[in-house]
Amino acid sequence: MRILIAITGASGALYAQRLLDRIDAGQHEVNLVFSSYAHQVIAEELPDGLKLDPRAQTHNLKSMNAPFASGSNAADVMVIIPCTMGTLGRIAHGHGSDLLLRSADVALKEKKKLILVPRETPFSLIHLKNMELLLLAGATILPANPSFYMKPKSLEELADTVVGRVLDHMGIPNSVAPRWKEAEE
Repeated sequence: MRILIAITGASGALYAQRLLDRIDAGQHEVNLVFSSYAHQVIAEELPDGLKLDPRAQTHNLKSMNAPFASGSNAADVMVIIPCTMGTLGRIAHGHGSDLLLRSADVALKEKKKLILVPRETPFSLIHLKNMELLLLAGATILPANPSFYMKPKSLEELADTVVGRVLDHMGIPNSVAPRWKEAEE
């Protein structure tokens, strides 16, 4: 599978790291693009930096030479994790002024999987209307809302409750987060 992961300046760099930790770059082609503010948030939230598989390819935000900037060579799935409301809004309104935004636009127009993981609270009406536009266009909105019923014991386990759902929607089998089980009677 050809995967494009975009990381924006929203808080939640741990979600991106945990997702990258769970995608086998030997089995999948992994590409990354960072928004202009992503590196500052990563530095703040991940003191050791983002750990990347050496087989993962990073692309310049200002370059339109990456293959997935064209509908003739789109990624199979694009995940924006975490996703700022500004990025979400620009995608919803068709702005394609950089590689991240153009690739999301390509994913939508080519009917590829586009998964946005917003990390914001509370939502304004504008946020919700932008999400509605994206849902209608075929995107998946998967807010970074962790679950607690499996009693996570660390921030990493808590983040994995979201990452497991992202992997599910990407179509990548996983056992990252425990599955809900029918209660014994």
